[in-house]
Amino acid sequence: MRKFILIFLFANFYIVAYNQVIKGTVLENNTNSPIIATIYFNGTFVGTLSDLNGNFELDISKNASMPLTISSIGYYSVTLTNFLTHKPLIIYMTPKVYEVKEVVISSKSLVKRRIANLNLFKKIFLGSTDNARNCKIINENDITFNYANDRDTLKAFASNPILINNMSLGYKITYYLDRFEYNKKDRSMIFGGSLIFVEDLAIDETHKRSYEIRRKDAYLGSRMHFFRALWANDLESAGFRVKNSAYKYLNYNDIVEDSLADSLNIHTKFFKYSEKLSILYDTRLTNIVFLKEKVYFDKDGYFDQTGPGISWEGEMMNKRIGDMLPYTYKIE
Repeated sequence: MRKFILIFLFANFYIVAYNQVIKGTVLENNTNSPIIATIYFNGTFVGTLSDLNGNFELDISKNASMPLTISSIGYYSVTLTNFLTHKPLIIYMTPKVYEVKEVVISSKSLVKRRIANLNLFKKIFLGSTDNARNCKIINENDITFNYANDRDTLKAFASNPILINNMSLGYKITYYLDRFEYNKKDRSMIFGGSLIFVEDLAIDETHKRSYEIRRKDAYLGSRMHFFRALWANDLESAGFRVKNSAYKYLNYNDIVEDSLADSLNIHTKFFKYSEKLSILYDTRLTNIVFLKEKVYFDKDGYFDQTGPGISWEGEMMNKRIGDMLPYTYKIE
């Protein structure tokens, strides 16, 4: 019965979402004041801005399976997973409370610390691949750090969205940073936020060819590649192998919960396993641990990152913002 209800809900989700434009208003939760915000699907080119009254409209038909994200300067981002309604949405945003006061960088010692902190931040945030090294953060001055206690843990705060030019993959990105912490002792990290691709720089054939080579390299073995192959039940031919802690290789049926609404031919799929898994792509290794029972994913390579649902370690984790591709990406 529970499985039937789940299928029914997702079937209705897709029916309602088909060719639908949603409307809504974005307000501050304490004052009900309208907010100019970006309303978008994380990791895509699809988004819009609310007007001076906080009102917006957005066509969601091509991204029906993804959560909707709302971001604005000075506010924590809001993610909606259930936004299909015939009535306009009312979205309330909470102002950010920063843990550190602004520091005026004037002395030589603080200048050096800022340079060191910024370099470390970029290495963790963007990654350390060639693609990451060819990324440029346009508004570095909007990023500040916890100078009073940054010896053990580095925390970063952004007063505005982080604007990134990825000159290697040919994208301009806007990233809304909600949290960044890096423990220097054990090298553990927590950073979260959401992004929208704002421009594709592949405007002529020469640039398009060079970008495509690097985009393909970033894609192969990535999380997007894995989930697309998993959706298609095509892991082996795509070059992936999955094994558990007992070194047993697993197949599609071992790790996917697949629900199908037969009358509509609509699939909803969840990635799940009860213990730690290892994912091999060629000789590259990624280890994962499920932090919740199951994680939703779709055919475009999107997977549910709220919660979070999966803890990543290894090759796939090493590909960070500097290697991200939009969910519309296809190998040419």
